[in-house]
Amino acid sequence: MAPSIVLVSWMVLGLVMATSTTQVEAARAFFVFGDSLVDNGNNNFLATTARADSPPYGIDTPSRRATGRFSNGKNIPDFISWGDALGSEPTLPYLSPELKGDRLLVGANFASAGIGILNDTGVQFVSLSSSSQIPYFL
Repeated sequence: MAPSIVLVSWMVLGLVMATSTTQVEAARAFFVFGDSLVDNGNNNFLATTARADSPPYGIDTPSRRATGRFSNGKNIPDFISWGDALGSEPTLPYLSPELKGDRLLVGANFASAGIGILNDTGVQFVSLSSSSQIPYFL
């Protein structure tokens, strides 16, 4: 099996497990690792061309403004954290200056667009590589 298929399979399994219960009583924290599919704005704080900070990104958000998500509205972690699965506030990007104090207790999003499973993938972009996301978490 190709490494990308294995990674996608694990991501889908994790999402199914995370959303399989109807309501979680009290979520401790929600941490997100990955690429542009789950990036909620880390690249807005990096000098990179892999950015989602201008239209058409964000056109379906309440503010109608780009948020750094590579979608026109919410992405998968938003549905999990804001929705019925966890029912908590959304996680902030790890590089956001607002992520401090009590906001860290909610969790953090380490995902960064332009990365791949291999460190050589997306080397042309300045991003939080897949091998650097876990050390930042630690």
